[in-house]
Amino acid sequence: MSGPIVVAWTLTAVFAALVLPCVLRLVRLDYGRQGAAVRNGDLAELLLVVAMVAMLSPVGGPIPAAGWQAVLALTAGWFAVSWWKGRRSGHASCGHHAVSATAMLFMVTFMPHSEVSHGPWLVMSGPGGTSALWLSLIFGAVAAYFAVDAVRAGVLAARGAGDSGQTSRRVCRVIMGLGMGYMLLGAAV
Repeated sequence: MSGPIVVAWTLTAVFAALVLPCVLRLVRLDYGRQGAAVRNGDLAELLLVVAMVAMLSPVGGPIPAAGWQAVLALTAGWFAVSWWKGRRSGHASCGHHAVSATAMLFMVTFMPHSEVSHGPWLVMSGPGGTSALWLSLIFGAVAAYFAVDAVRAGVLAARGAGDSGQTSRRVCRVIMGLGMGYMLLGAAV
């Protein structure tokens, strides 16, 4: 195996492992006063984790890139509207999920796919062509956002404030942020 393939398989395994805490949070159904906004965030996190697995896996995914584009566009729109409607009542995580889904939509749309032989299937783990300057700047700025957000979530997780669900969400957010930053920086060069 070559270096990039080893990295792709390792990252695929890491993100596949994030499916378990996402599902466990969803099946507990003990959201209490946190309500639908947190449950929707957990569902979005699960969707984004599965999308990361599909993007990183050298094998490809069972859903064509156009399917991911549709799902991610709907997710980004849903959370952007939810953030806008609830911005005065502390729905900041909706904004983060909107940014995450939009960043993934951009990656699916603009990142080079590694092999043409996969047809419409989503495979981005291999080396591709260079990006346009405007795309590199956008990807770099969004990667910086995810790096800052990962550090912030990591500090909050290390402090252990909140229940185990909150800690689990923050740890997942750290890993997702670092993974998104890695993929965006890889696409920016």
